[in-house]
Amino acid sequence: MEFNVKSKRLKIVEQIAIVLFFAVVIPMTISGIIINNINQQSIRNQLKAAAELIANMVSDEIDVFQNTSSNELKQIVMTLDYFPTQAAKQAYLNNIIKHSKTYKKIFIVNSEAEFKKIYDDSLPKEEIALKEQLRDGRFLVVIFDISVLRHQLFSPLEKDKRQIYIISSNGELITSYNYNDKVYKQSLAQLPKNAEAGVPQVFGKIKNQPFVFLKKENPELTILVNTPPDITRRTIEYGRAKIILSVLIASLTVLFIVGLYTYYLYINIRQLFKAIIAISKGNYRRRIRLLSSVFTPYEIIFLAFEFNRMIKQINKSYSKLKKTNKELKELNEFRSNMIDTVSHELRTPLTSIQGYTSRLLRQDIEIDKETQQKSLKVIKKQSERLKRMIEDLLVIPDIEDSRLNVIMDAISVPEIVEDAILLIKNSSSKTIVNNISQDLPSIYADRDRFEQVIINLIENAVKYAEEDSDIIIHAGEENNKVFVEINNKYPLISREKLKTLFDKFTRIDDKTTRTTRGTGLGLFIVKGLVEAMNGEVRLYSTEEYGFTVKIFFEKANRE
Repeated sequence: MEFNVKSKRLKIVEQIAIVLFFAVVIPMTISGIIINNINQQSIRNQLKAAAELIANMVSDEIDVFQNTSSNELKQIVMTLDYFPTQAAKQAYLNNIIKHSKTYKKIFIVNSEAEFKKIYDDSLPKEEIALKEQLRDGRFLVVIFDISVLRHQLFSPLEKDKRQIYIISSNGELITSYNYNDKVYKQSLAQLPKNAEAGVPQVFGKIKNQPFVFLKKENPELTILVNTPPDITRRTIEYGRAKIILSVLIASLTVLFIVGLYTYYLYINIRQLFKAIIAISKGNYRRRIRLLSSVFTPYEIIFLAFEFNRMIKQINKSYSKLKKTNKELKELNEFRSNMIDTVSHELRTPLTSIQGYTSRLLRQDIEIDKETQQKSLKVIKKQSERLKRMIEDLLVIPDIEDSRLNVIMDAISVPEIVEDAILLIKNSSSKTIVNNISQDLPSIYADRDRFEQVIINLIENAVKYAEEDSDIIIHAGEENNKVFVEINNKYPLISREKLKTLFDKFTRIDDKTTRTTRGTGLGLFIVKGLVEAMNGEVRLYSTEEYGFTVKIFFEKANRE
């Protein structure tokens, strides 16, 4: 029974295909054959018209060349009349030959018969001669290279494949374009003996390969234009191919539109099955993506919409639960990192404070005043360090929740930088060089927060700078803003590493190469504080300075 149902379904499809074949494909094929014959006749006429047009164009170019050359010769003749002696005239003609890129020779002959002989002799030499009569009856003769004429006549036809021949009155070939010896001889053999001058005429035995000739009287020339077989094939076959392609596209379009409904129905039902299977496997993000069009049934669109809305609610609840679990995991990791980092960093100053306090409280030994002062200085230094770490830790929640309170006012950068340097007890061999000018414009920022930023950056530079190197502090104006730049020597840092230094608990030296102490929160806090004061912070790593931090703030308006 199943086999019969399946076979019946296939037969219906086959019947639709057969109906489309007889109703669409065969009629369109017959129409294509008729259109192709009409198109071939039209192209044949176009080829004739194109050959006639080229013949007229070459004729016009010959006239232009003759008129231009004649005018030039007339000017030379008029100029010769101003020279009193034959030697002066010859010198003038020699000068023209010397500076002309067109003329090969220029001289004077005594009679037209002499010119005629020169003209006939020049053609076999790939030359052409023109004349202009002088006042004394003699003729000024100019010899051109035939390539000059060829360039002027055929340069507009640079990519045309037609063959063009220009023949003199005595039957000699003056010049040609796309010369073919066999075709040239065939053209001469078929050339009509009597022809009307000035009118292009078609001759030849092949109807799709027209020969056109044009007879000129002044000068007495014959222009032959032949359409080669490859142009005929290309134009006719190209037209035939377009017609066949059009018929094929039209047939396929009909078949495509008829089959589109079935295709869309099948694809969309398959999408429903895939979505149901995905949900059964726990994929709550899978949606039904219909190939929606005018052929898609309304019932399937409605079913897909309701299904996707249901899945959206399920996925929303699932995502919320997943997000909560992720936040709990991150919070647990953050707490672990915080405890590890803080316990490690707080232990050192607390140990120092505890040790030196115990020493001062001992009653069994006598401690001199100098030792007492040293111990108290250490306790004070470690207390200040402990205070700064606690302030850094307390400011993190405010930065993360974007609720950092700042009191913006006009402040002096040089003054705060000097105070920050005094607060930092640099016990290493590194020197802090302050190159900030006292006349630097004031900035608009929170004084305490800005001082915290500068302290963090200088401490960071001192911590990571190479031994016996200087910490350089610059400041200036750039793009109508005031910047402070802190540089320290350090090996070049990759761009990928620089991008991560603003993250929490991220340090330049990793766990395997770590040689300095710190929480890895310095640059994270700096970025949060600077942006809260409408500033900007950038990190660089160059050959001159291995590590550079540059912060920008708005200039305060001066009254």
